[in-house]
Amino acid sequence: MLTTQEQRDAFSNDGAVLIRNCLDETQLAQCYEAFKWNVANPGPYVFRKLDGTKLQTHIDNANPAVKGRYDDLVTTLPLARIFQELWGSEHVWYFAEEIFAKEGGSSGRGPWHQDTANLPWAGPHWGNAWITFQSIPKKNSLEIIRGSHRGIQYDGSTFANPDDPTEPLHRDGTYPRLPHIDKDLAEDPNSWDVMSWPVTPGDVLFLHPRSLHGGAAVDAECPTRHTLVLRFFGDDARFRCLPESNPRYARTGPLFKEEMAKLNEGDLFRSPVFRQLA
Repeated sequence: MLTTQEQRDAFSNDGAVLIRNCLDETQLAQCYEAFKWNVANPGPYVFRKLDGTKLQTHIDNANPAVKGRYDDLVTTLPLARIFQELWGSEHVWYFAEEIFAKEGGSSGRGPWHQDTANLPWAGPHWGNAWITFQSIPKKNSLEIIRGSHRGIQYDGSTFANPDDPTEPLHRDGTYPRLPHIDKDLAEDPNSWDVMSWPVTPGDVLFLHPRSLHGGAAVDAECPTRHTLVLRFFGDDARFRCLPESNPRYARTGPLFKEEMAKLNEGDLFRSPVFRQLA
């Protein structure tokens, strides 16, 4: 097996685990080439609402122009097999990529959030493989609230208000508003159980997307953070309808809307658009 019992327990109980030296130099280089093409060729879901603010970050999701490249790339990586072991799932499918580019040493931390607030996902067999191409100190790394993947589903963040990272995405009361975790931690460093690790190229952070997580800032000592997130799901992954109040996210979320429209609440998350890897 590629994982230890300790790592499998950590993913199940904590919602995240860092596996060091997961990718070799060739695999990492292939991932970085795909990432750089993504940055140079933004897709229809590129996110620019924070441009010109202290949180400016290049964010893009599920670019259809590069789908075939990533579908092929993930077949050469150990990530699907690792998720298979972390979940205890017989089958694994690849969903899509997400990219983050923080540069110039001046982009603030990304707001705390759960991916499941804006994507129609439920069940234990979901996972993000978080890959960075620079050495990242702990203070600049992704942060996760331990065990939060098993806790409250909060409303999402609009990611559009640099002065209020909890500004709600759906605003209809379906989900409670995000707590202001940064403010809580400033007042009491023990108010939330935060996990993070220093990361070196080749390490991969495996994260359940319902976990509350947020990205620390870049700064003069760590001016660049290029991150590729590859998303996977397994046997016990299900479709969950999102609230109807925000037209962009209503019911299906913004990605693969045509395929998602064919699924109903609680259905197994399946579509031929997603590459099966195991």
